[in-house]
Amino acid sequence: MPERPREDSAAIRKALAVGLAATAYGVSYGALAVAAGLDIWQTCVMSRLMFTGGSQFALVGVIATGGVAAGPAAIASAAILGIRNGIYGIRMAPIIGGGPWRRFAAGWLTIDESTAVSIGQPTLRAQRIGFWVTGVAVFVGWNLTSVIGGLIGNALGDVRAYGLDAAAAAAFLGLLWPRLRQLQTIAVAAGAAVVAAVATPVLIPGLPVLVAGLVAVVVAAGLFALRVPFIVVVIAAAVVAAIVRALF
Repeated sequence: MPERPREDSAAIRKALAVGLAATAYGVSYGALAVAAGLDIWQTCVMSRLMFTGGSQFALVGVIATGGVAAGPAAIASAAILGIRNGIYGIRMAPIIGGGPWRRFAAGWLTIDESTAVSIGQPTLRAQRIGFWVTGVAVFVGWNLTSVIGGLIGNALGDVRAYGLDAAAAAAFLGLLWPRLRQLQTIAVAAGAAVVAAVATPVLIPGLPVLVAGLVAVVVAAGLFALRVPFIVVVIAAAVVAAIVRALF
């Protein structure tokens, strides 16, 4: 039996590690959804059909504070946050390849985790392995822990106190960290992080991610295309953050 290439094995390890981290806070989603007024079936169907944790948390969070009357706002927040998945799809299309059925399945699994693991691999084969293994691992684990969270939510109490949501953030930081080797890359990440941190308390869920992504594109263009000095980019990011804070 031929030995699996080292790149493929590394992709599988990263995919399973990220899948485990994302799975952990599915318990939190399930418990919060039931506490917000959804029944266990609605909670499970949302995980299977929507399958994008950020949008699910956004929808549940708005319903929890505004009740059924806040339904339109909840849907709008979830939709805004889900825009990023469409952007991921554009990036992932050349990697996935294949016919319409493969692309349809890939569209369901195109999420933060699968995209991040995939684009971090050195070969096309490893990228595809990373995407599919991560997507399937997260889908199975997320749906399983959503059910568990919904069933035992009352016994857990306030699930936010367990810090399960930090597991996914830690996994993403682990994927991002090896790429922060050049000053320009650090500047792009820092500029986006500053704007996201400032915008999160004042904008509706979903918008901070999009604003930070736009800032990342602008910062990257300034550093790589226009050769703007690093200090100018830092000042520009600070100014954008101050404007967001002042307006909202």
